[in-house]
Amino acid sequence: MIEKHIVLEDIDPVVFYGSNNVHLQMIRSLFPKLRLLARDNVVRVLGDEEQMAAFEEVAEKIRLHILKYNSIAEADILNIVKGRPAADDSSSGVVVYNISGKPIKSRSANQQQLVEAFEKSDMIFAVGPAGTGKTYLSIALAVRALKEKNVKKIILSRPAVEAGEKLGFLPGDMKDKIDPYLQPLYDALEDMIPALKLQEMMEKHVIQIAPLAFMRGRTLNDAVVILDEAQNTTSAQLRMFLTRMGWNAKMIITGDMTQVDLPRGTQSGLREALGILGGVEGISVVNLTQTDIVRHKLVTKIVKAYEKFDKSKKE
Repeated sequence: MIEKHIVLEDIDPVVFYGSNNVHLQMIRSLFPKLRLLARDNVVRVLGDEEQMAAFEEVAEKIRLHILKYNSIAEADILNIVKGRPAADDSSSGVVVYNISGKPIKSRSANQQQLVEAFEKSDMIFAVGPAGTGKTYLSIALAVRALKEKNVKKIILSRPAVEAGEKLGFLPGDMKDKIDPYLQPLYDALEDMIPALKLQEMMEKHVIQIAPLAFMRGRTLNDAVVILDEAQNTTSAQLRMFLTRMGWNAKMIITGDMTQVDLPRGTQSGLREALGILGGVEGISVVNLTQTDIVRHKLVTKIVKAYEKFDKSKKE
């Protein structure tokens, strides 16, 4: 009898074991000559050497399946153990899968342009109105790069600018004070990475979320770095951010020029940067429009109405 320890890296072990250990019980029944003892993310395996080798191969395939889809069904486990091909999941064009196993992919020509720009350029400006998927798709691309080990970390940032209202004194420590500004980034991450795994990645600083002011002085290597709501940066802030770029890094800068919340008379750093950097080799600019909006159909109507109002006001 031999003993080995299988470490479930990069995945939530709860998904591997199943609710009430239902997956683990199924695997035990499929490998009757082995004794499986699970604790945290380590499976202790004792028993027959020949079945041990087969189990190691199966466990790795199950781990990779969960890493890709964030979930696994009993039928998938049975197919893996029996060596059957996985069912066709029409995965063409999928960026990543959400925590329910549903595919996240581009849903318009301009969104696909953003996906392609990420492949060919190290810096991408994604500009367009609310609801066009700029932030969500950018974070999906970053999560994919992390899962595929193309980078070692994801860094997400936003300028801490109030959208018209004065929030005044906020209780709590620094994290409590800045979290309201960064909540949309948390929302996207929570849709793509299981909660326990996301918490672990944030504790280990594999995923970092910070206001723009915290970027000064850093050099960002081996990372996908996303600056959201960049229309609310000043010229100096955006220049500082862009020059943080290090080796093996990609930057995505998103913004909506119709929702600038800077004080009156302050030039948007994003507007200035688009004019200065638009033709620089290695930098892509993706312009999304109201046709790319993927929220409630009323959002498209609202954007159109405000565009009409803004145009008439200028005239």
